[in-house]
Amino acid sequence: MLTIDIPGQPRLQLEHLVLDFNGTLAVDGALLDGVASLLERVAKALQIHVVTGNTFGGVREALDGLPCDVVVLDTLDQTQAKGDYVQRLGPDAVACVGNGRNDRRMMQAAALAIAVIQGEGAAPATLFLADVVARDVRDALQLLLNPLRLAATLRS
Repeated sequence: MLTIDIPGQPRLQLEHLVLDFNGTLAVDGALLDGVASLLERVAKALQIHVVTGNTFGGVREALDGLPCDVVVLDTLDQTQAKGDYVQRLGPDAVACVGNGRNDRRMMQAAALAIAVIQGEGAAPATLFLADVVARDVRDALQLLLNPLRLAATLRS
């Protein structure tokens, strides 16, 4: 569990991290450098779930051996499916990271939503639903590893 105290905000008690794959953990289907070791560190505090449409294929191979559950969505309405996934986990205990338009509902549902802007860009609708916007997923994961950064950004 990861507890984050943000002045002027309710205490966050997070148990899960839900991540998109393409555009978030990977660009053009390739896992970004340094992400694997950060995921291993974050997994010491949070259960990691990668929920993806697997646009480029290969998500299972890219994440093989890493401490995360991989869910490949086969539904056409990935936006709804990602939101439903967060709801099933218990949204008050979920942080999420994404960039795509199909990440909107999970951003809306999660207790902490982090949008990233990388090589594939980010959908404006998703950015507006995020609590924090990070340059890339490595910065987003560092926020979870160094929660005082979040407190500094999100305090009232």
